[in-house]
Amino acid sequence: MKKINNIIQTAAKNGALLAPLAGISNLPFRLIARAQGCSLAYTEMISANGLVRKTAKTYEYLKTCEDDRPLGAQIFGADPQIMAEAARIVADTGVDLIDINMGCPVRKVIKAGAGAILMKDPALVARIVEAVKKAVKIPVTVKIRSGWNRSSINAVEIARIAEDCGADAITVHARTADQGYSGNADWKIITDVKKAVKIPVIGNGDIRQPQDAVKMLAETDCDAVMVGRGSLGNPWIFKGISQALSCQEINYLPTLGQRREMIENHWKMEAELLGSKLAGKSFRKHILWYTKGLNNSSRFRELAGKLKDDEGILDELNEYFRSLETDVN
Repeated sequence: MKKINNIIQTAAKNGALLAPLAGISNLPFRLIARAQGCSLAYTEMISANGLVRKTAKTYEYLKTCEDDRPLGAQIFGADPQIMAEAARIVADTGVDLIDINMGCPVRKVIKAGAGAILMKDPALVARIVEAVKKAVKIPVTVKIRSGWNRSSINAVEIARIAEDCGADAITVHARTADQGYSGNADWKIITDVKKAVKIPVIGNGDIRQPQDAVKMLAETDCDAVMVGRGSLGNPWIFKGISQALSCQEINYLPTLGQRREMIENHWKMEAELLGSKLAGKSFRKHILWYTKGLNNSSRFRELAGKLKDDEGILDELNEYFRSLETDVN
């Protein structure tokens, strides 16, 4: 309990947490977020079944390095014993904490009885948390939703169960499972959970700019703030949140040159991790996020989506930024 409190307290003081984002929060993305002020990051969610079966692709999600600390590894599954075994495997890699996913609304995960559908089965929630907690010595946290839908808001109930079964902290994404990522997050749910439990509560949902983090902390009394989609194409948001939390002048938005440099650096890191061929495919979404909202970005984004050659995309990217800089000058 003391260790997780130290991690959360440090995170809350120095910045925001990076959410576990499927297909996004790999090692390069985490390192980039950390360089901008992210105080704690999580892996992409990792299949407990894949870990236990020793599936090579699953183990790729655990790639890390010395600069990637503190690190939480998020696992998902529906069988308490398999989750416990997966937790032991992950703990042996030296991560700082294990997070149990009980909030993913993706159909494939739900069909497997994992993710957010677990919130419909409080007894199973208890068995999973107990099994994982007994299996490892490092802190165990749980990430949940507000509930399955608006007529079954049970975040407080699930949070209390998680606490009673030994969870060291709880993260609340203040949307229901059937909302997915649409609509608005209801921060009042975070407030209710914070009042109901004694363990640290991490708030998640609708942190799109630094002031949102300050507002969430003030309104909900949560212990730390987690940023998910607000960091897509905008890792600088962590710098802004750090500035806001330390009462500095908020001045975090990058110049065009810094933005282009970030894109190229991120691309190189992806290529080192995945190889240039796979990186070319996986990185296209990041290019679209990084350029969203810039002048004439829709034309560039449309063109980049059609190009198949990685070198051609980089050339087009550089040409696009040269045109933007010319317009500014």
